[in-house]
Amino acid sequence: MRDSLWSMETRRIQVGCDFTYAAAIPTSVIFQVTPAESAHVLVKDGQWASEPDMAIRGYTDLYGNPCLRTVLPAGRSSFRYQATATVPDATEEADEDAPECAPDDLPDDTLIYTLPSRYCLPDVLGDEAWSRFGGLAPGYRRVQAICDYVHGHLTFQYGSSTALSSAADVNQAGRGVCRDFTHLAISFCRALNIPARYVFGYLPDMDVPPDPAPMDFAAWMEVWLADRWWTFDPRNNTRRKGRILIGLGRDASDVAMATTFGGPQLESMLVQAEEVT
Repeated sequence: MRDSLWSMETRRIQVGCDFTYAAAIPTSVIFQVTPAESAHVLVKDGQWASEPDMAIRGYTDLYGNPCLRTVLPAGRSSFRYQATATVPDATEEADEDAPECAPDDLPDDTLIYTLPSRYCLPDVLGDEAWSRFGGLAPGYRRVQAICDYVHGHLTFQYGSSTALSSAADVNQAGRGVCRDFTHLAISFCRALNIPARYVFGYLPDMDVPPDPAPMDFAAWMEVWLADRWWTFDPRNNTRRKGRILIGLGRDASDVAMATTFGGPQLESMLVQAEEVT
């Protein structure tokens, strides 16, 4: 891992988040906010803090994502996570000639990412996917055409979708947030038998104009072409630097930043992803 990373020019990113809850009774919660290390991302000095103090334990879910479990006490409580990630000073890789695989040639573990899931509905959106994109040459450029369409079709608007909004809902409404852009693009890919999975993580404003909106977690997708997964971002629709993956799965239901077993009120959430020297 380190050999691959240290052979490149790198930059350091401070990542973290802060949640404040108010709970009527003790409530179990799962957090997915810890970056996953890879060949190109090194995470150091990860620290959790809570007020009041609570026991926190970790586990790995069925997709290999790092998760943390604890119990919110009755009353007001806060949780903070912070770490430093070293990332390449380069945008993610691309290959416009990467081919699609015939369904029979797909690796077994990619097949789940061709099927309908809670928010991604290739069965419902199949006719539109084939009418819009079926005539394009298969491969990387067709996936990029899907991203181009979704990026132009949807307007980014906070509060325009809910936890119940599917890809079909936001396609009809024409509005959504980054997870909705991703769900719609994934649905179109899966309808064309292209494996696509949902990814979320930290995305700093590196070498791009700063976004005036408060920092938030970001969602994008990975698509299986040729013999590997490739990164696509229908929300920003451009290759970026500094992506730090937290979790991946079929859709946002598999990788929620916080899953509570009850109804505590989330009073505030802050997200940090900033370059440090």
